[in-house]
Amino acid sequence: MSDQQIFYPVLVMAGLTFVVWWRMFFTRVGQMKRERIHPQAVATSAQAASKLTDSRAADNFRNLFELPVLFYLAVVVAAQADLVTPVTVGLAWAFVLMRVLHSWIQCTYNKVMHRFKAYIAGGAALWTMWGVIAWGLLK
Repeated sequence: MSDQQIFYPVLVMAGLTFVVWWRMFFTRVGQMKRERIHPQAVATSAQAASKLTDSRAADNFRNLFELPVLFYLAVVVAAQADLVTPVTVGLAWAFVLMRVLHSWIQCTYNKVMHRFKAYIAGGAALWTMWGVIAWGLLK
């Protein structure tokens, strides 16, 4: 298996982050234009929360810098330690697919229990990936 295959899920995560950023940008700018909200009126997160009513994309954008940070690190560690296997690549894809699903749910209809199930499944894939990497490093 090519070590490069572990980076394909990273490209998808970066693409997802860009798409969510784009959605957040257009949602915020659109509301600010429609409601004539001056940019200075939303200079802090507290001000933004009080004036910008649709925070789904912004909330999801922040989520993409929580667990995914550990995903990015796991990919680099796996690649550098020669631990790229079908298992680590499969777990990386599982994590990314669950993050895509999580983002789609949060940015659209936002049913918490649906989103939570995607979050748990993605988290399980990530923690399992770290377990496989730790096992490979320690043996």
